Order: sequence, then C-alpha cells, then structure tokens
Amino acid sequence: MHTESLFELPESEAPPPAPATRPEQARVYRPVRNQVEWAPRDLDSQLPLDHPARAIWAMLEGLALAAFYAGIKATLGHAGHPTTDPQVLLALWLYATAEGVGSARELDRLCEEHDAYRWLRGGVPINYHMLSDFRVAHQEALDGLLTQILGSMMVEGLVTLRHVAQDGMRVRASAGASSFRRKQTLEKCLAEAREQVERLAQEREHPDPGVNRRQQRARERAARERCARVKQALKHLPEIEATKERQRRVQAKDKKGKVTEARASTTDAEARVMKMPDGGFRPALNVELATDVDSKVIVGVDVINVGSDGGQALPMAEEVIARTGRSPEAYLTDGGLVKREDITALEQKAITVYAPTTSPRTETSGRTKAMARPDDTPEVATWRARMETPEAKVIYKERGATAELANARARALGVQQFTVRGVTKVLSVMLMVAITHNLQRWIALVA
Repeated sequence: MHTESLFELPESEAPPPAPATRPEQARVYRPVRNQVEWAPRDLDSQLPLDHPARAIWAMLEGLALAAFYAGIKATLGHAGHPTTDPQVLLALWLYATAEGVGSARELDRLCEEHDAYRWLRGGVPINYHMLSDFRVAHQEALDGLLTQILGSMMVEGLVTLRHVAQDGMRVRASAGASSFRRKQTLEKCLAEAREQVERLAQEREHPDPGVNRRQQRARERAARERCARVKQALKHLPEIEATKERQRRVQAKDKKGKVTEARASTTDAEARVMKMPDGGFRPALNVELATDVDSKVIVGVDVINVGSDGGQALPMAEEVIARTGRSPEAYLTDGGLVKREDITALEQKAITVYAPTTSPRTETSGRTKAMARPDDTPEVATWRARMETPEAKVIYKERGATAELANARARALGVQQFTVRGVTKVLSVMLMVAITHNLQRWIALVA
C-alpha cells in the first residue's frame, strides 16, 4: 500500500503510481436479497400512538355507522361469504382524503405499501373497484354521517350557528372540452354507437379467434356505456338550449356578445362549460359550501351544474336548518348569491341576511344604496338600510375569512378536478370531503 513520505524524495526515487482497482477485485459489501430473514412484527407496533390514522379510527368507533351495513346480505346464522368491513373502507377514504388522495387506484396501492393505510386496512381484502364503488354508493349514509357529526359537535358547544357563510366554488369536471357536441353530431354518434353494439352482439355468435372471451365482453360493455352516455347527452340538450335562450335574451337587451349553439358532453352529460377563476372557460361543476363562522365547520354541501350562484342562498339555508334542526342567527353571502326573493324568505325565518347591495344604475337618479326601491318588500328595504351601517360592514368581513378558508381547505383535500362523473357521484365525493374536514376541525377544537 502506498503511503506519503515524510520528506520529499527525488524524482527518480518516487514510488510508482498504485494500479487502478477493477470492480471485480474491490472488497465491498454487496446486497444479498435471497437471504431469509425472521423479522417478527405486527401492524399495531408500526404506527405511532399519536398518528392521525388512529385518531380517525377512534372517531369512527364512537359514531353510529349502521347505514353503511344495510346493504350487506351475508349475516350471522345464514349462508353467504363475508365482505370487507365498511368501517375499514370509510376510514381508508377519510384518511386518504385528508392526505389529498382522490384516486381509488392510488389508494389501493397505498394499502399495500404505506404503514398507515396498512394499519387501517388490517389485512382485509381490498381492491380499487371496491374502493371506487364504496365512495359513490353510500350517499345517503354519508349525508347522515355528516348530520350526525354536526349534531355531536353542537351538543359539545363547538358549533353555534351564530353566523353562517356561504360561497360557491367551480371545480373542473371529468370531461374534456372536445367532448361537447351539437345536436346533429350527437344524433350521428348515437347511430354509430348503436351500430357498434349490434355488430359486437353478432360477433358473439361468430367470435374472432384472436379475441378471447374477456376482451369480447369488455368491448361490448364499452360500446353499451358509450351509447348510454350519448343518450344522456341528448337528454340534457333541451335544458342547455333553454339556458342558451335566456342568455340570448339578456345579451340582446344589453347588446353585448354572441351566444354559441347548445352543446352537451358525451363524457359527462351533467358538466357545463363555466368561467373559471383564472378567466378561462372549461367543463366544470359548481360546489356550494355553507360554513359556521366561529368553528369553521362545514354545515351544508351541495353540487349544481349552473355557473351562476344566484338563487342558491335559500336552498342552502334550508339544508342547514334541516341538517342541524336550528336556524342560523345570521347568513352571510356574496353579491352573486343574493336575490331579493331569498332575502325576503330568509328574513321571514328570523335569519338576518348580510350581503352587499348594488349601486344605482345611474348617478342622476338621486338614489343611494340604502334607499328602498318601489318594488322592495319590507324585509328587503330593511336589509338595504342595514348594510350601510358600520356594524353590518364589520360582520360581513367574516364571510371572506370563513368561506374562502373552507374553499381552500377543500382544494387542499384534493378537490382540484373530479375523477367521478355526474352530479350525484360528485356530491358523494364532496360529502366525504366535508366529513373529513369536520373531523379534523373536531379534533383541533377539542384539543
């Protein structure tokens, strides 16, 4: 082995350079992957006692989940193969939502690789089909669970409904812009889809040797689903045309712009092209959230396929009343949600409305924001006068801090673009998001 000399040697006496070591000659520790190891361990010891997954499971243990078990046919004392515990599936989705995971395939992978998901799973049989079906098949049970959580939090004094704020959030739908078709194109697509279904049915009698039975069934199922989607698009076309007609009348009155021809999506017939926060137009759905101002807990959820929030204040307030059994003392909405008819109805329910008033159309009219119009109801006139007071302006500032927080939390929980199609399935996803958010708030408020 070559070592440095204490004194410099003459060039003639310098040691020769060390030969380069080849990889096969180097003495190193190499991995041995076929060595059998005995590593006794259990799932419970792999998860810290203060892990969020344990907190979610403990919360579910204290809630009534009978509605999720109603569809299970295999019962004690009767024949039938046992199924995976719905509480496990619910806990997995709640923890996945808290982590921003919205894909059933991704959740299935995590159940094999991640200790927290493996702990929640506990070794029960799971696949991505089961996870995907569970999330959208229990809307009533999820709705009841959200109501149950709110009731428990109200009993503990965590949710007061002193002030409730509402806001809408447009979320990208699971449909491409190129999937929207006019009526003539949809009718042509439907004829082609029906021909394909019939052709595949005839091929069943004379199967192609290069296509196995499983592939044949998959082709037939895809053709049937495409035919059903096109039919659904044609079914929604008159509704879209009626909306376009209203837009034409408004724009003809204001002498602005031009309304395009009605189109429906062959991917998600209930999706609508909406103006997004960045100013672009994309297929989307409108999510309405009502949030308790003091606790930041979501007390109402709805999904609509209308880009405008107008007229949604009263239905959401009625949902909050039905869900909690109590009317909010005050209701805070933005200018897009408020309508005079809704203000009248809410004020008659002893709910004080806080929403911005609009300026008069002409400055020469001599009218101010606080002045009542000739066709105003007494409730609307009172609202106009109230919103010009300093106290009302201070209270209304709570709306932005509350509603925008709820929207931001929903985005953080994975609501960037929906992976399911149709208003009903999207509502199930949003109920899961609201339950996850409320459980997190419950844990934080108690702590």
